[in-house]
Order: sequence, then structure tokens, then C-alpha cells
Amino acid sequence: MNRSERAAQIWPLLADCATHRRTLSYEQLSQLIGVPRPGLGQLLEPIQSHCIIIAIPPLTSLVVSEVTGLPGGGFIGAADVQEAQARVYRFDWLAHSPPGPEELEASVRRLPSNGRTLGELLEEIQ
Repeated sequence: MNRSERAAQIWPLLADCATHRRTLSYEQLSQLIGVPRPGLGQLLEPIQSHCIIIAIPPLTSLVVSEVTGLPGGGFIGAADVQEAQARVYRFDWLAHSPPGPEELEASVRRLPSNGRTLGELLEEIQ
């Protein structure tokens, strides 16, 4: 499975977490999809980029460290994580079809978000 296929696999897991107002630890996500924890950032990037491009709440804010309860350093979808998570919980994920692998790959190619700031990305898509 390639990066975008894995991202498409992760999207409904996160949408379900959002619907039930809960977070998912990196370790839990790793176990659910069978990918070592160090590889998760590259799989979450297409989702993060897609959410930024289509201006929906940052779904990846729900993937958090077991220690801090916060997303890792690669998460740049919002400055205020708690507020971002609240927006994710309020959003009607079931009313929106999840993107497919091709759409997620197109998003990350158009707007790679790893190592960049949200401000830079928002400037780029305007």
C-alpha cells in the first residue's frame, strides 16, 4: 500500500473518532493499521494537506501523543489544538464522502505540509 492509500485508510478511522468525540494515540493508530509509529507522519500529511486545501477542520489534530495528549511536531493544521479539535468534533464528517487515495495524493503534491507553517500554506493556496 502506498502513502495515499494508507491515508485513505486512516481518514474514516479519524472521522469515526471525531463523531465519537475522542482522540487516537499514535500507538493506537499504529496498531490499527499495522504501520510502525515512526512512519505515521508521512501517512497523515496527505490528510493534513487536504483539510487545509478544502478548508475543513484539521482531522489530524485527533492523533495525539500518549504522553502529552497533543499532536506531534508535524501537525501544523492549527495554532490552538484544543480549539481545532472542538471544530473537528462539531463538523459533520458523515455528511462528507471521504477522499480517495488519488485525491489525497493530489492534495499533498499541491500543498506539501511537512516542515512548513500554516501561514505559509494558507498564503500559497490563496
